[in-house]
Amino acid sequence: MQKPFMWDTYSDQPYQLKDKVYKKMMRKHAFFSLAQTFFTALIILPLSLLMMPWVRRKAIDSTTFFCMGVDFEREPQVTLALLEELEVTNILIRFKLWEMQKLDTLKEFILACPNKKITLKIIQDREHIEDLALLRKDLQTIFLALNSLITLFEIGSTINRAKWGFFSVHEYNLFYQVAYDLKISQFKNIKLIGSGVIDFEYHFSAHTLFNFFKTSYEGVSSLLYVDRRGAPENMQMGFTLLDKIALLSTMVWLSPKSSHELYITETNWPLSNTAPYAPTSEHECVSQEVYADFMLRYYLLAFATQQVNSVSWHQLIAPGYGLIDNREGIVKRPAFEVYKTMLKNLRHAQFLRLDIKRDYYILQCLVDEKLLQIHWSTKPTTLRNETFFEVFSSHGILIKNETLDIGSTPLYIYIKDGV
Repeated sequence: MQKPFMWDTYSDQPYQLKDKVYKKMMRKHAFFSLAQTFFTALIILPLSLLMMPWVRRKAIDSTTFFCMGVDFEREPQVTLALLEELEVTNILIRFKLWEMQKLDTLKEFILACPNKKITLKIIQDREHIEDLALLRKDLQTIFLALNSLITLFEIGSTINRAKWGFFSVHEYNLFYQVAYDLKISQFKNIKLIGSGVIDFEYHFSAHTLFNFFKTSYEGVSSLLYVDRRGAPENMQMGFTLLDKIALLSTMVWLSPKSSHELYITETNWPLSNTAPYAPTSEHECVSQEVYADFMLRYYLLAFATQQVNSVSWHQLIAPGYGLIDNREGIVKRPAFEVYKTMLKNLRHAQFLRLDIKRDYYILQCLVDEKLLQIHWSTKPTTLRNETFFEVFSSHGILIKNETLDIGSTPLYIYIKDGV
């Protein structure tokens, strides 16, 4: 069968279905799997909602919580230099199964990152979904080439979007089974994470976590975008970002097929005036300043749940949604410095608590035995700059104003010793 998809290099959306008849046929073929998805969700989602209050937080390692998505082919030398400037130690790289000829190039890039903890996201195409023998052969080649360099592999991505190749969770479960069998038989040292559901569509997640396949995950991955809702604090069907993470974490905790590890392997906001590179319409796009604020607040909220092992920002260099714009040279957007400052302040942070009152947020943690509070508010207000405060902007600039403006841009407030 001729592969019915093509690669769109501008939007970074890989599959545009050309044969509508083929699509209709595949949806019919997937009917029983979709029915199973529905009935699984009908049981698991209400149960998870009931169990949410009883799921314990865990101590999240802040040194590996902050992850950056990179493209190993896009400005590779510049990428390496920027990663060193950010002092990022945890990165995620995407590899497309239909580009196996680039495996050596990928390995060269990985070898140039000797001090980085790397997650490799393996992205599918329709050919590998339909031909499991080919999938096994190519996965075996990848694992043989990289298992001494990488221990964490994400198998599949965006499984609930037909344009990315899968028409049902059943197809994904078969796909993941191949990787899992290889791990058990030949590559016991590697760690597989999966599920790969995009957005707040947890009925698909439920089916990946509760089924009769003889597989298991050593962590569950989620592409938890909230950009279409605006700010990360905004609700969708009564759920904030904190609630969405808590619900998914509960499902992971209940599942007999997964260890209690959760990885957000992709999220961002699209940037205004970057068409055709922005992945959405201009309506969902935000300014560079708002993008930086939303990025930081997303990380702070996810860290405060103490239920997410890492959040991978998508990504370092990308005209429509990255920290760097490479359309006319290398241009650092405001978010680059914000990410750098976030790492500087929180890389070795120990979470204490998150307080929310009337849309005013205070995240508290210990950093090198110092108390750090991070303040922001979705309704602008002010706060007196006390003598025992040491206040920094999201860009790392010391603030000495007598009155602090508390708004959408978080402020780092260190409480001096003796208070």
